[in-house]
Amino acid sequence: MFGSKPVTGQPKQMEKQPNQLLWNLVFLGIVFLTGLGIYKSSQSIDYIWRWERIPQYLFYQAQEDYIAEFDGVVTLGENGAVQLVSDDNPDTVQIAMQPQLLFADDGDLVFEGDSFAAITYWEAGPLVDGMVMTMQLSLVSIVMAIIIGTITGLFRISNNPALKKLAILYIELVRGTPLLVQIFLVYFFLGSVLDMERFTAGVIALSVFTGAYIAEIVRAGIESISRGQMEAARSLGMGWHQSMRYVILPQAFKRVLPPLAGQFINLIKDSSLVSVISITDLTKAGREVVSSTFSPFEVWFSVALCYLILTGVLSLLVRKLEVRYAVSD
Repeated sequence: MFGSKPVTGQPKQMEKQPNQLLWNLVFLGIVFLTGLGIYKSSQSIDYIWRWERIPQYLFYQAQEDYIAEFDGVVTLGENGAVQLVSDDNPDTVQIAMQPQLLFADDGDLVFEGDSFAAITYWEAGPLVDGMVMTMQLSLVSIVMAIIIGTITGLFRISNNPALKKLAILYIELVRGTPLLVQIFLVYFFLGSVLDMERFTAGVIALSVFTGAYIAEIVRAGIESISRGQMEAARSLGMGWHQSMRYVILPQAFKRVLPPLAGQFINLIKDSSLVSVISITDLTKAGREVVSSTFSPFEVWFSVALCYLILTGVLSLLVRKLEVRYAVSD
């Protein structure tokens, strides 16, 4: 019959799925055009690219010389060892164990203070050292920020007016002032009073700053849990602290994991600001390399890639945690 409605309960027509191959090609095309645009832009400026200068600031081959302690004659011993036998006393011998480089042949005379052999080894460059410092600074700050943020978040939802207002005051003060200003205040004021090291001052500033944001994330996560969960836990004889520890916080943690990951990534990037108090992190190391190579674009692209590696690894770890907790549900 014309105008008749479809029978109730009839399955709806499935929505048409997008063409996966087509849209993947579109994605690759956008990435290619973006890269091509960056390349063409780099060619249009009057700049000589010298990427060959960068690897030595990541890793370089260091050399340690064996310095002659006396005048003597070089002899080649067993197992690749090199011996320097004193002219005055044949029993006085200086041994260089398996050196990679020899500066004298068998039987050559070497004078005191000369190099007669050397070993080579790979050493981390300033950019890698700065990256390690950024990792240490960020890791300690993340742990401290979690502790500060969790405690403050619990204070924020407390029925105690003093604790609640102190938490609100802390959160508003920290979030309402720039991190750079807080770093200066902690280092030049608090650091001068307590004779604090630069690393400690940087950790405190980053932890306090990030802890304020984590406190709001924790508060929102706890308040997103149904009140019935707390009532059910209390009805089973649990106290408030036991209910929070075993019932509310585990559920809230699963919900706040994505925003926490975003805050941790921001902390890693914000750690670049501690370079203003002469902590040789990745950013300060980049500035020092720029001043010695006069290749700013290559250095800062490399620094950006290092930060991307750090944040990418953290994102991957958090993603694995999300999948793990999703499976446990």
